[in-house]
Parts: sequence; structure tokens; C-alpha cells
Amino acid sequence: MSRARKSAPDWGRLSDEELLENYRAGETEAFSELVRRYERELYNYLRRYLGDATLAEDVFQNTFLQLHLKLDLYEKGRTVRPWLYTIATNQAIDAMRKAGRHRTVSLDAKAPSDDESITYAELIEGTETDPLAGLEAAERRQWVHDALDRLPQYMRGVVLMAYFQELKYREIAEALDIPVGTVKSRLHAAVAKLTKLWKESHPVVETNAS
Repeated sequence: MSRARKSAPDWGRLSDEELLENYRAGETEAFSELVRRYERELYNYLRRYLGDATLAEDVFQNTFLQLHLKLDLYEKGRTVRPWLYTIATNQAIDAMRKAGRHRTVSLDAKAPSDDESITYAELIEGTETDPLAGLEAAERRQWVHDALDRLPQYMRGVVLMAYFQELKYREIAEALDIPVGTVKSRLHAAVAKLTKLWKESHPVVETNAS
């Protein structure tokens, strides 16, 4: 009597974590499924982050190469998505450094807030109208780039994950291995610093009433 052949797993139904565990066990199709699962999402993130489709494709490939090389560092049960985005961001930063380029920021990106209508630009100035609305697009990008570069690294990392990667507080905390409360305090401190920088560079000119 012939032994029944074991059916192949339905890779699409497995979690990211299960896929990575299967890949560690030698199932190469599990890794292919993980690449397919993040192909559009991660590439679009990198293209927005880098502003260059070709460079984004290269960084995407390097991200999964690094995921393969760092496989032994993966701790069972660790959420894969924030770890993958951390690798991708580091690869993107390295790519821009080598190319002598700078990142840009989407000022329409949603903030990790209970109010989904709040954008990055609105957070900078609090409750007032978008403070950057009167600036040309290039000037807006340049101001935000300069301002982000003036933030301490520990603040800048949280801002990039929150506004570029749109990760939740819990995911950022896991990626950086810090408490959720620390993520919130760093983000709030970063917003306060950006607000201060904005007011210093764009002082309000008061006019005397006639």
C-alpha cells in the first residue's frame, strides 16, 4: 500500500511569523510567499521614501537579502513586519548615503493619532491651519528635511517610523526595543522640537491696529 503524499501548505494562509519559521526549516517557497506578500507595500514605501523607482527596487531586493542573511538573529514569535521595515529603512538610509542624496517627507502623511485627520504638517503647528501651506513644494520639502536633520537620532528614528512606515506605537516599540511610553514621549518631544524650529524660522509679524 503506497504512503499518501503530504500536501503542500497553503502558504497564503500562514502568518508572516509562520512563513519565516517554515523558511528556517528549509521551505524556500515560504520565503517566496513573504516576498510576494510585501512586494507592493514595501516597494511603495521605499519609492516614497527614496523618491526614485530604480533605487527603491534595488533597496527592496537588498532588504530581503538582508532578511535572509539575518535569519539566525530572528527570535521565534517576534513580529516580522516592524523588523522587516527596520531593515528596509536602514538599507534605504545606506543607499542614500552612498548616492549622496537626502530623504523627503510627505507632509500629508497621517500621524499615529486617534484623530486620523491629523497630518504631519498640522502637528507641527498644532491647531492652526497648515503652517507650510504658503510655501512652494520644494521649499516645504527642504524645510522639513533640514528640520528632521536637526533632531537627535533617537527622535528622528521614531518620526521616520511613524510617518514613513506608518507603524503603530506598539510596532515601533518592538522594532526599537523600547517601551510604548518611550515611543510616545519621543514622538511628542520631536513634534515640540519641530514646532519650535518652525516658529524660530517663520516668526509671526505683528501689525499695529490702526
